[in-house]
Amino acid sequence: MKKSMYALLMLFALMSCKAQQSDVYYKVITMRATPGKLLGLIDMLKEDMKNHLEIGIEKPFLMRHSQGDQWDLLLMYPIKDLSSHFSGKQMEKRRASSTTLDQEYGSSYYDFISWQEEQIVQGPSLKEFNERFNEFDYYHVEMFQALAGKQSELLKQRQMENAYLTEIERDTNLIFTKVFGGEVDCFTLGFYRDIKHFAESADIPIETENAAAKKAGFESVYTIGSYLRSLLLEHHDTLAGAVRSN
Repeated sequence: MKKSMYALLMLFALMSCKAQQSDVYYKVITMRATPGKLLGLIDMLKEDMKNHLEIGIEKPFLMRHSQGDQWDLLLMYPIKDLSSHFSGKQMEKRRASSTTLDQEYGSSYYDFISWQEEQIVQGPSLKEFNERFNEFDYYHVEMFQALAGKQSELLKQRQMENAYLTEIERDTNLIFTKVFGGEVDCFTLGFYRDIKHFAESADIPIETENAAAKKAGFESVYTIGSYLRSLLLEHHDTLAGAVRSN
């Protein structure tokens, strides 16, 4: 019996490892520009985005804050292999081939930066990530820091909210969870054509929204926000637009 239980536990452990290995990793960099140097910083980032293959990274996407959180810009790109990405050889290549990525302390890049935070997260498939960013130019970014012991429940709440969005025939949010770096435990990205598209949910009848919320596991549509708040230490909400490299 003990051997069978041990074998079962090992099987679950292996399955968990395989599931984790199949997750896609992303580098997330949030930046606040030095006053008066935002446009110069954007130009530098756009140049690096055009040359991402030479720099040695997957295609990155950049967004510019329009209202909400403290950052000006958020840059994301996928990472296929974490150990290779953080090898000395690859880091040196990025420093030498770009003007913005992995720059050493005190380099001229930081003349353009008054605040920066970097984080590695796990997220959706590379295909879905690229399709969403290539199609849409307007983003709703919600960043969450969970209360102690509430990280798993926070993730479940975000998944429930996606189920709710599916029920009201809206696109779901992409969910990203922290691996290391930064203070954010989880963040979600909603993708829209523009501000009008973002506001379309206001046209959905409340009866439809309420039924969808209950089907997704909420008490009602009126408790979605309050339940989320009960899990959070911090919540930052931002609207942003795409910055394209060409």
